[in-house]
Amino acid sequence: MAVQKLYAGAKLREIRSRLQLTQKEFAARLGVSLPYLNQMENNNRPVSTAVVLALAREFGTDVTELSTGDSERMVSDLREALADPVFTAPSPSAADLRLVASNAPGVARALLALHRAYRQTHERLASLDEALGREDRTLRAAPWEEVRDFFHYCDNYIDAVDCAAEHFAQGPDSIETKAAKLLERKGVALQFSDDPMLRRYDAQRRILTISTKAAGPTRRFQILHQIALLTQNDLLEATLDLARFQTDEARDIAKVGLANYFAGAALLPYRAFQAAAQETRHDIEMLADQFGASYEQVAHRLSTLQRPGAKGVPFFFVRVDQAGTITKRHSATRLQFARYGGACPLWNVHQAFETPGRFLRQLAETPDGVRYFCLARDVSKTGGSFRAPVQRYAIGLGCEIRHAEALTYADDMDLTNPQAFEPIGISCRICARPNCHQRSIPPLEQGLMIDPDKRGLLPYAIAGQTL
Repeated sequence: MAVQKLYAGAKLREIRSRLQLTQKEFAARLGVSLPYLNQMENNNRPVSTAVVLALAREFGTDVTELSTGDSERMVSDLREALADPVFTAPSPSAADLRLVASNAPGVARALLALHRAYRQTHERLASLDEALGREDRTLRAAPWEEVRDFFHYCDNYIDAVDCAAEHFAQGPDSIETKAAKLLERKGVALQFSDDPMLRRYDAQRRILTISTKAAGPTRRFQILHQIALLTQNDLLEATLDLARFQTDEARDIAKVGLANYFAGAALLPYRAFQAAAQETRHDIEMLADQFGASYEQVAHRLSTLQRPGAKGVPFFFVRVDQAGTITKRHSATRLQFARYGGACPLWNVHQAFETPGRFLRQLAETPDGVRYFCLARDVSKTGGSFRAPVQRYAIGLGCEIRHAEALTYADDMDLTNPQAFEPIGISCRICARPNCHQRSIPPLEQGLMIDPDKRGLLPYAIAGQTL
């Protein structure tokens, strides 16, 4: 597989701006000519190995930031948006999309926001939504989507909140003891009951009630969530101010998300958890037992270990319900999930429902030729009684194959055999694989050919394919 050249002009400009250096000063520190730096900053040339080393040596830059961040996410999001039939012209090439994402990220975000507004308006019109006539709602992003994109483009890592949670978790006391002591200092009484509400806080009486119907990791998480609201409100509000959400609803949802982030980071503090993950070779069950966390909490936390200068294995993480809808998603890898619709049916995360309690392993290859190690397992959340509803999800976790040796789950798998990798896509609407037996809809960015006298796996052929 060809090595992809590193174009990071926007990141170079960002670093130079942060250091308050002119192009001439920056070029001198990097040991390159001014024209060469100008070409790199405008993505006319890739960033050379010598420049990468100079960034680390001269400025202490975490060089992994050059190849991660918004660019790959934007390319994936732009490709999906431009596959919409509303765009009648042929879709731009992947190279063109990378240039837009790297050189004009503001334009890319504006296009994505415009497409999102179009989709919402179109869906409301189709369902005769009475809100169609209210311009202020029609043209704004749905609050959930706006918050999802906030975390998505933050690499799902919020440094200030993560560090505050890690500071809270320091010391010899257990997390339960720390939480109990802090609540006592705040004058908050902690009590447990069989209330079906997981967490209930009475601000006037200063009583925090946690449901005994919830599992131990969930109870600890809910207590830490409330502690975030009680002790980190200024930090959370400052973070929300920087995000500049369009609606109060989005801001409120994001605050819940930030409190959840604090809870997860306190339950699984960064450096201690990262060290344990490396020691156990990312054995999820051992990590869950060591930190008193759930499988989902551990898997999600593994995908957030993206602290500059101390990054862990870059994982993708996804939670899928029984209908195939993605309810949580994050990727620190090149694999980016579809913004609309479900995930590829050939991905092992869907099979997890058929084998409850078992870890499923899969070697997979995406259409761009990148290979991944994928792990999946079902998760059931009971309501605490016979008649209470049971929530069932499948959790997917994975990394690029070059990191698979760091995972205990990959030990006995043939990682070098090309035939062992199953071809998967992102979603049918943007997947170009011509002969997929699980295709649900044609690819939107390619034409179709129909021959009523022939029938293969599908009742049509994709343009360029022979019937």
